[in-house]
Amino acid sequence: MSNKEFISELSRKLGYINKDTSQLVSSVIGIMVQELQDGNSVTIQGLGTFDVKKKLERISVNSVTQQRMLIPPKLVLVYTPSIVLKEKFK
Repeated sequence: MSNKEFISELSRKLGYINKDTSQLVSSVIGIMVQELQDGNSVTIQGLGTFDVKKKLERISVNSVTQQRMLIPPKLVLVYTPSIVLKEKFK
């Protein structure tokens, strides 16, 4: 499903016009991004939890040249589906 199809389907179900629905979705995503940047987790009931985890620095070895490289620490987005969603896909 493309973004355009998603907006159209959501606007049909909510009874809004596509422009209003698009602004609504953009606002929700913007709030989620801001919360994740602030270090908070975002939980959506029935969908799951989005969280930011820190990966520690590590050493990686190139299998061809056997050269060792230091990979710096980084932040990654982690998604954990809700129990309800897991049950639907069993």
